[in-house]
Formats: sequence, structure tokens, C-alpha cells
Amino acid sequence: MSAPAYRGLTWDHPRGYRALEAAAETIAPGHGLSIAWDRHPLEGFESHPIADLAERYDLIVLDHPHVGEAVAHGSLVPMEDVMGEAMVTGLDASAIGPSLSSYRYGERHWALPLDAASQVMAYAPARVETPPETWAEIADLASREPVALSLSGPHAALTFQSIVASLHAGARPENAFVDPHVGREAYDLMAALTGEATRARITQNPIALLDALARGEDLALVPLVYGYVNYAKDGVAFADAPRGPAGIGSILGGTGIAVSRRCEITDELRAHLSWLMSEEAQTRFIPAHEGQPALRGAWADPAVDAEWGGFYAATRATLETASLRPRHDGAIAFQTEASARLRDGLLAGEPAALVLAGVEAAFTRHYIRGTET
Repeated sequence: MSAPAYRGLTWDHPRGYRALEAAAETIAPGHGLSIAWDRHPLEGFESHPIADLAERYDLIVLDHPHVGEAVAHGSLVPMEDVMGEAMVTGLDASAIGPSLSSYRYGERHWALPLDAASQVMAYAPARVETPPETWAEIADLASREPVALSLSGPHAALTFQSIVASLHAGARPENAFVDPHVGREAYDLMAALTGEATRARITQNPIALLDALARGEDLALVPLVYGYVNYAKDGVAFADAPRGPAGIGSILGGTGIAVSRRCEITDELRAHLSWLMSEEAQTRFIPAHEGQPALRGAWADPAVDAEWGGFYAATRATLETASLRPRHDGAIAFQTEASARLRDGLLAGEPAALVLAGVEAAFTRHYIRGTET
């Protein structure tokens, strides 16, 4: 009898595929199954419809804003049904920050937290001896060194949300995206930092921004960019995201591994998924293959931290306090539209009130498609 065969999709960066492909080659056969992993680019990972992917793949690596869309289309199997309640509940204490809870929607979890990340500060240590801690310090640094905001693709909205979180610790207003007073303060801060360095890199995604720092290009610091442990060995230094009056502000990233409705769920598959979430895999195998684990124990492990240039210790506090993005059905469309409106407004020098009115209108249009839970 042949081993069960599965087809998976992950994203095309070493952090996204190397550990999964190595596990498929060396670990999966011992679990009695085979997995072939395809890759798609970061932009596809951020925006491609989950319903379409679920028709073609058994296993899907996704991020939490897709959850509401996936539930609305019946694309995924709840992890409680795949792995059992006890296994999923057991991750509550071991997953770092909100990595597990980000995939909880409608009283079920729709992915296992394979990888953990949030927006952190990245800088060139040759140009920035001591990283700034507050937004005021970043504004001061930007008067002397090239500081760029991450604004490409969905990242204008994500940068905006992170700044809002650092300014105000309260919950998002009911049926609105942001408190207007806090929103104006966040937008004005972004406008002050939309200078030459930001404009020159307006199309660069987080990977491109980190590549620029690693290559020693004319860039000193990116205050909010999704952390990639891989660059800690390439001369990029990392620190916690900037603080405001409410503390560290950062929006959770990372990835979960989800099971599509087309997938045949077998004991062999359960064994492999369980292993991927084990301390052994998360603390040893995944970091050894350029992955970024999701268990708190791996982030606190001195050997893992030392191997990767102190990345984990430098950014762990940010991960623990990260905020979630909207996850309702329509959240991805809103994120795309809001980012475009913020980016266009910043580049054109438009006033906050006009831009934020457009963002709120987009939120209203897309929010009515589903209720976030």
C-alpha cells in the first residue's frame, strides 16, 4: 500500500519553505507519508484568495487575516477536527504571543502556528549605534539619516495600525477601523517620515527593504518591518518596534499551516503536523533550516538566539504584545484598499482627514460582508 501523498503551498522565501521542504524529504517518510511543497511569491501569500488555493492544495501556509474569508467559503477544516481539542488547547501556553489565537475564529482554530513574526525595527549597525526606542527618537534620527517606512502592498495599512497601537491601547471602535483622533496622530507621524528615503523605496516589500540594509545601501533604519531572522546573519540588526504612549506597537505576522477541505486526513498526516509543532522541531529542526519558530520555548532558547545573532532576544517583547489585524471576510480586500489610500495620500501630501475618511469608507464597504469574531 502506497504512502498517503499530499500537496502543499507555502511562500517563496527560505523562511517559508526550507524547513518544510527538508521535513518533507527527511521526516515525512518516517511518518509514512509524502508531501510535495509548491511556492508562491510574498505578494500571492498576502492576497491570493484562499478558496482558490484550497481547491488545489491539501496543506496551505497562510496568515491570520485570511481566516474569515476561509471560514465564509468553507475552505478549511478546523484544527480541532484534525488534531483533536487537547492538542490545540495545549498550544495555548506554548505558542508565543497571540500566534495561536490569531487563527481562532467562530470558536475554532483554522491553522496551527508554524511560524511567528511581527513588525520590528531593522537597522544598519554601522550607521545606527544605538537603536531608537520611541517615535520621537525616530523622527530625530530621520533628520540626520535615511529612515524609510514600509509602505508597499498591504504594509502602509499595517504600519499605520502599528503606530495606532503604540499611541492608544484601547479596543478598536465598534464598526469602525480607528478612532479618528488617534488615526490623525498616526497619519501625521507617517507623513513626517514620508521623506526622500521612504519615497525612494515606496515599492519595496519587507524582503527588499531588508536586502537593502544587508547590502549596505543608503538606508539606515526601517522602524516597522516584518522581522526575518535570516537577515541577522547578513549584517542587519533588529530591535523591538518603536514605543508610543501606549507602549510597543506592532501588528502580528507569521504563518499558520492549514488543512483544506479537499485533504484526506490520516493518522500519518496528524503525526507529521504534530511533529512540526513539537519542541524538537520548533527549537532545533526549524531554526536549523532558516525557519522562524512559533513556540515561546524556541524564542527563549539561548542556543537558538546565539546562533541567529540575538534576533530572538532583541524582538521577543514585540512578539508577545503584538496586535491582530481585522480577520472578517473582506479583510484582505479592505487591507489592500486601505493601504493604497494611505500610500497615495502620503505621497501626495493630502491631509489626514481626507485620507482617513477614505479608509473608513473602505472598512465599511468590506466589513459588512462578515462579522469578525
